[in-house]
Amino acid sequence: VTALLAVMMRRRGYRVGVLDADVTGPTIPRVFGADECKLQTSEAGMVPVRTHSDIRLMSIGFLLDRPDTPVIWRGPLLANAVKQFHTEVEWGDLDLLLLDMPPGTGDVPLTVFQSIRLDGILVVTSPQELVSQIVRKAFHMAEAMGIPVLGLVENMSHVLCPDCGRRIDLFGESRTEAVARELGIPLLDSMPL
Repeated sequence: VTALLAVMMRRRGYRVGVLDADVTGPTIPRVFGADECKLQTSEAGMVPVRTHSDIRLMSIGFLLDRPDTPVIWRGPLLANAVKQFHTEVEWGDLDLLLLDMPPGTGDVPLTVFQSIRLDGILVVTSPQELVSQIVRKAFHMAEAMGIPVLGLVENMSHVLCPDCGRRIDLFGESRTEAVARELGIPLLDSMPL
């Protein structure tokens, strides 16, 4: 969802950066086809990898020997990496810096909420029943920390049959719209698988 949003905003003419704050599960390099890129540095700090459409990327994935190398770090190291990717990177002039965060309410979201000035967050969910509880936790964490929740995006919502176009709800009936209404935030999109 972060990558799709970055591409859409870049196509609209905005200067966009993506900070992959999912340190233990960095997928941003792969999603952008940049998983073979290595991080460059300058005297001023780390230089983000630039995609062919000039989206600037920063991820721990650019520091790993192989994409399947695990990052086995505890909370303080994860938090420090995210802070460094925000403050020690030559982002240049950006209109938008999007942070791709891991799911849940652990160390990384807490660090981001406490140390980076955010204009707001999008909560990304999927249609499974259990996920609605996680959405509520993320919403209440943001609310408690004074971070505006801009809306909810349901990912992997459904599949469209390639033959007849019929919508197939693979994970059963979604409750995402009801959860969004209950929390008083807009459901911005239900994206197909």
